[in-house]
Parts: sequence; structure tokens; C-alpha cells
Amino acid sequence: MNSVKSNDLITLAQWMAGDFSNYQQSFDNPQQFAHIRIFFRPLPFEFFNAIGFYSEQVYDHDLWTPYRQGVHRLIDQGDQIYIENYSLEDPIQYAGAARELSILKTIKPDSLQRRYHCSMIFKRDGEMFRGSVEPGNLCLIEKRGCSTYLVSDVEITETTWSSLDRGLDVNNHQQVWGSAFGSLHFEKRQSFATELPHIL
Repeated sequence: MNSVKSNDLITLAQWMAGDFSNYQQSFDNPQQFAHIRIFFRPLPFEFFNAIGFYSEQVYDHDLWTPYRQGVHRLIDQGDQIYIENYSLEDPIQYAGAARELSILKTIKPDSLQRRYHCSMIFKRDGEMFRGSVEPGNLCLIEKRGCSTYLVSDVEITETTWSSLDRGLDVNNHQQVWGSAFGSLHFEKRQSFATELPHIL
């Protein structure tokens, strides 16, 4: 049983590790979708004593100015994979770390702040993993002058990543920010799976 559980965590990590682009979606619908890149770069095992990632989301035309950066720790909970999310105290200092390993190596655990109530929970569903924010509507983000809670839905396959992030008003539950045109659909341009720590 344990090997099955561990295999799911390893598989999810291998599928996450990569450079993803929604070029085709952006090309087909330029008025609705900007060309975005998502990078998930593996961290050394010693960083968390677990599998971890540094991530960046950037507009393709401005790769050195990510609009979202994070650090993530994967935890095997048996029937699901729990991914803790962390923010960086001085994120711009690490801009480009997803593409330049020399910058990635400068990230230290003491530069992180845990984003409580903002963890993602992933479950295997056939040939994909489906993920969403942990329940409770407590991942709070101040935006556009009001307090919102994050609703995030992600689907990951070996070669694709689809995500829809929305912020809903904590009082009336109306959408305040996020895509008005549905999920972003990314295709993997490059895999970083060979950089994952060998823990089996």
C-alpha cells in the first residue's frame, strides 16, 4: 500500500516539474488570454527534507518580472497529496530562479513565510491529478479594495496543466478577480523531472 501512495507523490512531482506555456490558447484567443509561462523547479531534498518546488508565473514577454512566486512542499497523506504553500519575504530578489539555478540556490528556508489555509490538495483521478485549495475559504487575499478568498482548481497530466484561480468576496461570494474566460491551459515545454531528488 505504501508503495502505491509514494508512487502517486513521485508521479505528481514528475508531472509538476517543468516549464509550461499557454502559447496556443493565447494565440487562438489573444483578447482573452495573455501568453503566460509557469515554471516549477525542484528544490534540493535537504531544503524541506521532502520534495519541494520553487515556482514562478510570468508573462512571456517579461520573463524577469514574475507576477507570482512561491515555494511548495509535497506531503503524502495516503489518499491525497497535500502541498504546503509559502511566500518569499523578498520575492524580487529571487526573480528568474526558475530558469537560473545559480539564483535558485540562494533561496533559504528562513526566507519563507507559510501561507496558512492556502495549501492545495491533489488526488489522483485516472490519468490526471485534480487539485483545489484546502476547504474553509480561509486563503484570504486583499485585492481591489476588498477581502477575497482564493478558489483554485488545477488539473495536471504528464504533459499539460490547467488552472483557474478566482478571488471571491468574503461577504457576498461574488467574483472580484481572476479569469472571466475560464481555465488557463498550459502545455509542458520542458521537463525538469530529472532534477527531482532520488528518494526511492
